[in-house]
Amino acid sequence: MSTVFNVKTNPLRAYSSFAVLTLVLILFPFVAANFGNSWVRIIDIALLYIMLALGLNIVVGFAGLLDLGYIAFYAVGAYMTGLLASPQFAAVIESFINTYPVVGEFLVQVCGPEIVQNGIHLSVWVIVPLGAALAGLFGALLGAPTLKLRGDYLAIVTLGFGEIIRIFMNNLNAPVNITNGPQGINLIDPIRVFGVSLAGEEGSKATVFIGQFSMPSVNAYYFLFLLLCVAIVFVTARLQHSRLGRAWVAIREDEIAAKAMGINTRNIKLLAFTMGASFAGVAGAMFAAFQGFVSPESFSLDESIAVLAMVVLGGIGHIPGVILGGALLAALPEVLRHVVEPLQMTLFGKVLIEAEVLRQLLYGLAMVLIMLNRPAGLWPAPKHEDRMDAEPTPAIKPDVNSVAG
Repeated sequence: MSTVFNVKTNPLRAYSSFAVLTLVLILFPFVAANFGNSWVRIIDIALLYIMLALGLNIVVGFAGLLDLGYIAFYAVGAYMTGLLASPQFAAVIESFINTYPVVGEFLVQVCGPEIVQNGIHLSVWVIVPLGAALAGLFGALLGAPTLKLRGDYLAIVTLGFGEIIRIFMNNLNAPVNITNGPQGINLIDPIRVFGVSLAGEEGSKATVFIGQFSMPSVNAYYFLFLLLCVAIVFVTARLQHSRLGRAWVAIREDEIAAKAMGINTRNIKLLAFTMGASFAGVAGAMFAAFQGFVSPESFSLDESIAVLAMVVLGGIGHIPGVILGGALLAALPEVLRHVVEPLQMTLFGKVLIEAEVLRQLLYGLAMVLIMLNRPAGLWPAPKHEDRMDAEPTPAIKPDVNSVAG
């Protein structure tokens, strides 16, 4: 399968495959819309998970660092969007006025009356780089104290970090209400591209109008998320084949040998955590604007495990494999909900196993089967991606005249 898109071995076949894939991706939402917008929405969520999986692949797949708290960076990007693109900041200022009047009055003077009444409503295109930078900073903060940890110890620390962030978001509503606690932040502004709201204007029934052309809101978000996924794939592919990517692979294979060869393992590990976290921050900002609401329930440990399962099942360290794993596991719950529960109602007259329970069972079964039969994943990385391509050594032909002599 990997040869289908390999430009080096068969350029014509690879470019033809890319053209067919591009055509399928462009036509998909218009074809799926005939069966209801819910199917396009499922793929929208799947594209967000693919962004997360590609970011985690840098940490786990390239650098070999097991991160079980990756969803925390997703939460950082989402909550930053919630604070900077909704009325929530007005509630924050009001809470400061009630609790710490001196600080509250200072914020009123700095922010002005409009922000005090309506909150901050920055463009998402300003928030996205801020979310990526803040998530990257949190990634560095996580990476710094864990540089000497490996394996299970690293997994436990990152798991704890992810839970700390979720608990912070859940309890940061007192004494000053910053995140609105378990109720979450709502009324988050939708994404606007050149002044066009991707959620549709009021009264449009979630329809986006671009001149004379119109499409459902979920289709507009689909194309935006698809472009972001393509951009992230391009960046990660360039990173993989750069000196930095080779250094990550060297650390993954043998950290002691990499350090002996002069690689600064401390800085390289920090870069892996930072860059992987920044992609999660972008995905989090997109998620908040797409949903219009964020709450701590969306950033539980189950989500971290689900993203890690996408990387492991698809193919650790292999970008196409990670995309495959992300698409399969992200779409699985919704497909089960649409297919399995109605099927049980038809056969048994009631739902015996709920879709969410069945999803967890299938996750566990898939992990066991993959580890037993295909430990490298459904679409494993070719061997040449793990090491520099070496020129074949020419065979030495014996000199017939010298042998005869």
